[in-house]
Amino acid sequence: MMPAARESLLDAAYTALARRPWSAVRMVDVASAAGVSRQTLYNEFGSKEGLARALVRREADGYLAGVERALATHSDLRDRLTATAEWTATTARENALVRAMLTGCWSERLPSPTLSAVPSSSAVPAQRRADGPLPSPGDFVAIVRDRAVAMLSKPGAVKSDTADLARSCELVVRLALSCVAAPPGEGGVADLVRTALPRQAV
Repeated sequence: MMPAARESLLDAAYTALARRPWSAVRMVDVASAAGVSRQTLYNEFGSKEGLARALVRREADGYLAGVERALATHSDLRDRLTATAEWTATTARENALVRAMLTGCWSERLPSPTLSAVPSSSAVPAQRRADGPLPSPGDFVAIVRDRAVAMLSKPGAVKSDTADLARSCELVVRLALSCVAAPPGEGGVADLVRTALPRQAV
């Protein structure tokens, strides 16, 4: 199956989820909305649980790709970390699946696939990846911190500088997650990050 068709099915599932609880989303409706047969949908994802895992995996990947874009947007390190925090808070506010993944709070409306890997007999590489382990909130903190450190550390930096950078990056991620749970007031995420990161810390 073409990757574009898989994306269309995931788009259709995401749209359906925005309109009704996952328990009420029917595979036949997802297939119909994507313009493919129900058999094609089952061939691609195996089951409704497989579709849920693939949808969660795609939203996780999209969030992490956005983190990398935010980290690459500015030249100033504080601005890059601020952009990453703002992306995290905004995406979680707008995307219920990302919010659930980042906080671990899965509402009854959402699919809640087990985060551990499930046995996969799929011939579809993308589905085998979706059937692998899904990130927990703690995993996201570590992934974002480590990607930020990898992108932001200066070549030849000494170990203590890298450790300080890692602490600053983790602080920013955790601040952003706190803003997801309890949205900040005026000034928003950016003010919090700038206050938490004194100039010399980064």
